[in-house]
Amino acid sequence: MTTFADPPTVRQPPVPGRRAVEQPRTTLRADLPTANAPAPARRSLSARTPDDRFVMAGSWVGGLALAWLVTQRLLPWTGLLPFLAAWFVLGLMVLATATSLTSGAVEVRDRVAGAVVHAGALVVGAALLSTVVFIFVKGAPALPHWNMYLDDMSGVGPRDPFTRGGVLHAVLGSAIELGIAVAVTVPLGIGTAVFMTEIGGRFARVVRTIVEAMTALPSVVAGLFVYTTAIIGLGMARSGLAASLALAVMMLPIIARASDVVLRVVPGGLREASLALGASRWKTVWHVVLPTARPGLATALILGVARGIGETSPVLLTSGAASFVVTDPTNGVMNSLPLFIFSTVRSGEPVYIARAFGAAALLMALVLVLFVTARLLARPPHPRRRRLLRLRRTSQEIS
Repeated sequence: MTTFADPPTVRQPPVPGRRAVEQPRTTLRADLPTANAPAPARRSLSARTPDDRFVMAGSWVGGLALAWLVTQRLLPWTGLLPFLAAWFVLGLMVLATATSLTSGAVEVRDRVAGAVVHAGALVVGAALLSTVVFIFVKGAPALPHWNMYLDDMSGVGPRDPFTRGGVLHAVLGSAIELGIAVAVTVPLGIGTAVFMTEIGGRFARVVRTIVEAMTALPSVVAGLFVYTTAIIGLGMARSGLAASLALAVMMLPIIARASDVVLRVVPGGLREASLALGASRWKTVWHVVLPTARPGLATALILGVARGIGETSPVLLTSGAASFVVTDPTNGVMNSLPLFIFSTVRSGEPVYIARAFGAAALLMALVLVLFVTARLLARPPHPRRRRLLRLRRTSQEIS
């Protein structure tokens, strides 16, 4: 350990009329680093050398061998899941041990945490991929037939071939019910978020608490609420409109909560600049805050649609099921894709079960189309297109 030496004192020659003053003289030892000496370079955790890659690959290969030895020879564990779990645990142990031999504790924690995060991502991706593949494989017998998308199930029995019948009535019912629910929930949800974010106050806290509590509302409770208030209390018939109201109850807190989070992220400097230029609070919200938060609001709409499009119990209680096409949401029962899947998969007939999986695959495709459309609408315009729009607007104002 290097330390500074005690500074010796230097006596200056006496000056006539003044007392001699001893001044310390500071000297540095030869083995001490100077202040201008460069600090040792830190190694980036994200950088991977060939040795690091070899250690990581060898650790997982060693964990695989140990997992096979433990599950197949030492312990009576059979099946793929115990083998994968043992491989993951033993691989982490080998990785931590091998990394500690060549690096410090920071690198060990970084590699272990990175392995855990990547393993979690792989598990989620594998679960999603396996679900999608399973649904499409089970629904493959019904998907290639065009009548699946152009016909309804009127006059079709459980054992009729796939060349007869389709899910057109369920697709139209889901589209109509979801469209009405979106038309109801988007203004109410975004308006609620604007009230909670831009106005605030004591009542805003109460509204935020209610919205957060309704976020975890079970779907059957929403269906029972609409059934008791609209159908029993007001005498409304079971129809697509009643199902739309039930879906709106489910979607409203999701859209309001997500929109509230998005609007609170908008920088306050934009609001202050707009108000400083003389704009009113309403114009600031309409022309500054909402356009800035448009991608996030589209995401909130996507979350609400994803919550409502797959709900079965509210639709089962409020709309009923029809085997033919119904386009009037106020007249009679109306079928939907979740309700069609629920009713056909319970039949026990292999043909009906295959139709149900085909409808589930179609429902997933529709959700994907909605997601892509919402993201394209929420995407900000290209800078060149934005510049052209600004020039066109300026020329119109001048003319």
